[in-house]
This record gives sequence, structure tokens and C-alpha cells, in this order.
Amino acid sequence: MVEKRTAIRNANGLHMRPATEFVDCASTFASKISLAKNGLEVDAKSMVGVISLAVACGEEIVIAAEGPDEEEALAALERVLEEMREEE
Repeated sequence: MVEKRTAIRNANGLHMRPATEFVDCASTFASKISLAKNGLEVDAKSMVGVISLAVACGEEIVIAAEGPDEEEALAALERVLEEMREEE
């Protein structure tokens, strides 16, 4: 299992459009991927789960992946979050 702590830097947080990109990316991997905020963990492949976290700008999240492509999944999701930062 691999995990990464990071803060959301998109001014609008992890709202519908960036959440869709995040979930779409997570769904391309075989590994189990979760997203957590303040101890609440959800399936990162579930739009309802990701949106339910209501992650605002500056809040810390933890992305965790476990499975055959966990390293690739984590790297790809980090890139998605970085691209969100650049879109501000």
C-alpha cells in the first residue's frame, strides 16, 4: 500500500469538475484507491463518495492505493491534483 498526504490548492476545492477528473483517473486503475479527509475515508472511484468529503481549498487529504498498479495510480492522481492547481 502506498499513500500520499497533500492539500487541495484549487481555489474552489474538489468540486464537481475536478472531482470528476479525479474519479475518472482513479477508475482506470485495478488497485483499490481511497481518499480521506479528517479520518473519513471514501472510495476514490465513487463520485458520490468524493463529493461527500466536501474538500475545500487548503484542506489536507490522504490518497491511498493498494494493488498491482498502486504506484502508477498514486502518481497519476498526484498529476491530476497538480493540474488542478495550475488551472487557477
